[in-house]
Amino acid sequence: MLGSTTAYVLPVFSAPLQDATPEIIRYRKLNSGVKIQDIVDGEGAEAMEGDAVEFNYVCRRSNGYFVHSTVDQFSGESRPVILHLDDKEIIQGLREVLIGMKVGGKRRALVPPAAGYISENLKPIPEEFGPRRSLLSHANEALVFEVQLLKVL
Repeated sequence: MLGSTTAYVLPVFSAPLQDATPEIIRYRKLNSGVKIQDIVDGEGAEAMEGDAVEFNYVCRRSNGYFVHSTVDQFSGESRPVILHLDDKEIIQGLREVLIGMKVGGKRRALVPPAAGYISENLKPIPEEFGPRRSLLSHANEALVFEVQLLKVL
């Protein structure tokens, strides 16, 4: 004959749930299809259309594979890029990411091919042959840029 069993559950007292709530990551999607996530809000001058800006970036394929960076992952040494925020020099998607950023800010962006390297003359392009070839061979796919604005010149 089976006996009945009674289980008692004791309440557990813990820290308030508000401390354990995960951070919600919010993206903005622009008309061009570029998706932007602000990681760090800057506190310096704001980059505007036509300004020259100095910035560091890491570029990856949308599947996470590394393509190029202005910061050496081993030494931490950086070789920032200086570009004008216009339609002639910089890829459209990166221009849209940088406009409105403040110095010290960091953003992550998914740049679709139509707002990316539609021409081999658009920058930023790595100087080294291997990274340049890798970047241009993946120009027809979405790229992820992580950008840090250093200066508005």
